[in-house]
Amino acid sequence: MGAALFSRRRCCNRTHSLHAGLNQLRKIDTEFFRNFTLSSSNTSRYNINYCLFSTSPLDSTEALSEVALSGINATLKDSAHIFGEWGCSEADIFKIFARRPSLRKSDPEILQSKLEILSKLGITSSDLVKMVHCRPRFLNCRINLFLNERLEYFETFFRSRQVLVKAIVRNPSLLTYDFHNKIKPVIAMYESLGVSKKDLITVMLSRPTLIPRTNLNDEKMDYIRKTGVSKESRMYKHVVSLFAISRLATIREKVVNFEKYGFSEDEIFSLIGRSPLVLTLSIDKVQRNMTFILGTMKLSAYLVLDNPFLLFFNLEAILKPRYLLACKIEDMGVEPGIKGPAMLRALRMADKRFVSAFITCHNAELANELMTYYKNAKCVRRLAESSKKYYCKGFPF
Repeated sequence: MGAALFSRRRCCNRTHSLHAGLNQLRKIDTEFFRNFTLSSSNTSRYNINYCLFSTSPLDSTEALSEVALSGINATLKDSAHIFGEWGCSEADIFKIFARRPSLRKSDPEILQSKLEILSKLGITSSDLVKMVHCRPRFLNCRINLFLNERLEYFETFFRSRQVLVKAIVRNPSLLTYDFHNKIKPVIAMYESLGVSKKDLITVMLSRPTLIPRTNLNDEKMDYIRKTGVSKESRMYKHVVSLFAISRLATIREKVVNFEKYGFSEDEIFSLIGRSPLVLTLSIDKVQRNMTFILGTMKLSAYLVLDNPFLLFFNLEAILKPRYLLACKIEDMGVEPGIKGPAMLRALRMADKRFVSAFITCHNAELANELMTYYKNAKCVRRLAESSKKYYCKGFPF
């Protein structure tokens, strides 16, 4: 009996000592990790939860999930904080994250170094928003490859830092293209064809994707020669660049489309030489405008060769409403009318000048009638135009 009592007391004493020891360890843990701090360079990236190191019983799954969530929140805060310190407003940061959500999880140190490179170039926060909108993956790419050599080359080529910044904002990929195998060979090729450096700068600013899309071969060179444009012509740089960036299949299709209206191959390339931007028009637009000019306006197809601007006008907003108004004025027998050469002149007018020249010049009652007719004609849109889907994002080239 005595031995059992002694054993029970001894067990109780051990239990009491164990509890006392655990309480003491818990106090030490709490005081130690409560005062635990990291160096200033790491506090922004790590969040220590000292409960994980405590001797008190905790659910490990809940603790780990808390640490994971705190780490994600820290990363989100870091990216936004870095953009904010760099000069971006809250609206700018929202636009950047909306266009490229993965930037929320980007490494703060790498992001900071890239923004420092851009700030040294003179890129502003508004410029950065445009760059990310056009090239969402730009800040995820390596922009430090051959950076000094690349910038020295571009500054010599563009002749000023301001023009260089403008070119980079228009096409941020200038900092990521293969410098030795893509950029330098393409620029050297244009210079060998007789395109001056000044003209090439103009083309690169107007067509930012010139470098990656340039591809010249013997057939394209033959097309350029057929246009008959000399190297001294102001149109030469546009002719060369447009043929260089266009696919052969597209060029052939557009030439065949013009041949349907009775033009010979020489006439077509002569037209391209005088108005190179004809190559940028879609086959559908050319067909619709030519059909209206020949079928409704009853004009000669060869009139288009002398007046290529007719192909560029919007059918629903300019060609059709103004022609219908001309017919209305003719039926009413009022002056001034829109006939013959006056028709071409009226089509080239700005809308405000056109209204002043042919509508508001009449008395109030007649002017209101003509204006109502003109507005109703402009409201007629192409069938299913509102349901047309536009998939183009970024640069519209």
